[in-house]
Amino acid sequence: HTEDELSRSSHGNPGKGLVNGIKTNPASNSPKSSVPVPVGPPVYVDLAYIPNHCSGKNTDPEFFKRVRASYYVVSGNDAANGEPSRAVLDALLEGKSQWGENLQVTLIPTHDTEVTREWYQQTHEKQQELNIMVLASSSTVVMQDESFPACKIEF
Repeated sequence: HTEDELSRSSHGNPGKGLVNGIKTNPASNSPKSSVPVPVGPPVYVDLAYIPNHCSGKNTDPEFFKRVRASYYVVSGNDAANGEPSRAVLDALLEGKSQWGENLQVTLIPTHDTEVTREWYQQTHEKQQELNIMVLASSSTVVMQDESFPACKIEF
């Protein structure tokens, strides 16, 4: 194909050859291809839900370097599937240590798990150094004849 032909063919399907808005090799349109994540400024949000129930499958220190939240919600409660993942909780510490500013961060676990308890106890000094507060997940809501754990978030 000449450049002119390629230019014309791309007008018919402007998303062709793009994965998450990044130009890819047409022979490999798989998101798993080694396309580097573009460098950009961090995103600041009030509240972020740690993806995939805090599983280590797709959350790493880069997530916490780029998504800077005042509150992170950890909802994992499935030890058999590694949720929440100790590696992800450690990634929070690693990512936040590179922010360059000591903003207050609150971690909100929605379940009381052995992983979060051990992580909290073993890294408490580092959490304090990084200005990270972990909320207790022992709040309970009672509705009619049912009670269940809950966390209250105020902004």
